[in-house]
Amino acid sequence: MELRHLRYFVAVAEAENVTRAAAKLRVAQPAVSRQIRDLEDELGIALLERSAKAVRLTEAGRVFLGEAKAVLQRSDEAVKAARAVAGGLGGELHVGYAPSLTVQILPRALRTCQTDAPGLRILLHDLSTEEMLTGLRDGKLHVALMVEPNAAQLRSLRFQELARYPLCVAVAPAHPLARSRSLTLAQIATESLIGYTRADYPEYHHTIDDIFAREPRRPSIVEEHDGFSSVIAAVEAGHGIALVPSCMECMTGPRLKIVPLTPPTAPIVVGAVCRKDSTSAAAEKFVAACQVR
Repeated sequence: MELRHLRYFVAVAEAENVTRAAAKLRVAQPAVSRQIRDLEDELGIALLERSAKAVRLTEAGRVFLGEAKAVLQRSDEAVKAARAVAGGLGGELHVGYAPSLTVQILPRALRTCQTDAPGLRILLHDLSTEEMLTGLRDGKLHVALMVEPNAAQLRSLRFQELARYPLCVAVAPAHPLARSRSLTLAQIATESLIGYTRADYPEYHHTIDDIFAREPRRPSIVEEHDGFSSVIAAVEAGHGIALVPSCMECMTGPRLKIVPLTPPTAPIVVGAVCRKDSTSAAAEKFVAACQVR
């Protein structure tokens, strides 16, 4: 039994006509009929009931049709996987990411790679900025999705921009500022600020310093957390407010109110970071899939 037998059988079964199936397969009708008979002879059972104008599946044929389709699908997947590996799109790709910044980027990229590079296994690592940069230099990560690092942090690495998000204010629904349609820096300058740990997320503190550099006052950071889920919980509990990129709104849901800043500050730039000297075809494919469309 060959895959050709299965393809011919599936085509005839779906068309319920040998002539139409032969036209679809671009094969002479006698050849199709012969292959179906050879298949039935090998199996020792009738798969089709034939009449002058059409063919119909026998009960055994209906069962065999489902199995034949499954075999053909697995065969196609095997070919795609083998070609992906041969083209450098197989094996494992270790990707570091910041969940709160990649909530709109990562799912789309994973779906695209699953379709276009089925032989590629993507392993995700939820890490801080400093952990991702270290992982890239140590060779433990192939790609990192993060906020744009500064020039010193990008030593031996390269950054490719993927998206820009406006900076907003996250407040608890019961907070007085939650009723505002927009907020100014002056309005939040006296508030208690929930932030990220300086050691793990230095770029967050650089952003705070930059946007309040020309303001007479700035909010005090009363708590520092090592992840966005902790920030959400602290803000929801009323411990303070948080400055977050707009993309985080889909993660907070009704738990928090996300209010835009006016006038807008410089956006949060998110992108992919790779090593300059060793970017694989798989890494390039993944970064391309991350591009906003």
